[in-house]
Amino acid sequence: MRKPLVVLALALALAGCSGEAGPTPKGAGSATTPEALATKLRVYTADTCYTAPAKQTPKGCEKYVTELGSSTGMVREQAGTKHPELNRLADQLDKNVGAYRGAHCETVMTAGTPCSATLSDLANTLRDLKQFVDTQLVNG
Repeated sequence: MRKPLVVLALALALAGCSGEAGPTPKGAGSATTPEALATKLRVYTADTCYTAPAKQTPKGCEKYVTELGSSTGMVREQAGTKHPELNRLADQLDKNVGAYRGAHCETVMTAGTPCSATLSDLANTLRDLKQFVDTQLVNG
C-alpha cells in the first residue's frame, strides 16, 4: 500500500515541475484613461508631501517622488496631439523629480533646506497638472 502512495506523490510532485505549469500571469499594466490619471493625481494631492512640502523632511517624501516620477509616462500617453500642454507638464515633473534625486534629497533629514524648495516645485507642478487634467481632459 505504501509503494502506490509514494509513486502517486512523486508523480504529483513532478507534474508541478513541468514547463506547462499553467497560464503565464499577465501584468496589470497601467490604466491610461483620463479618469485613471485623474484618480492617481487625486491620491498624490492628498499626500502631506503635496499639501505641506516645506514642513516635510525630504527623506520622508522619497516614495511620493518616486510615484510622481513613474506617472509621467501615463501623462504623456494622454497628451497625444490634442493636449500638447500635458507634455510640457510631464517634462516639468521629470525635471523636478530629477532635481530631487540629483540633490540626493532622499538622504536629507531636515525640513527647510533647498530640498524643501524642490518639493514645493513638485507640488506646484502637480497642482498645475491636476488642474489641467480635471478641467481639460476629464471634464473638457
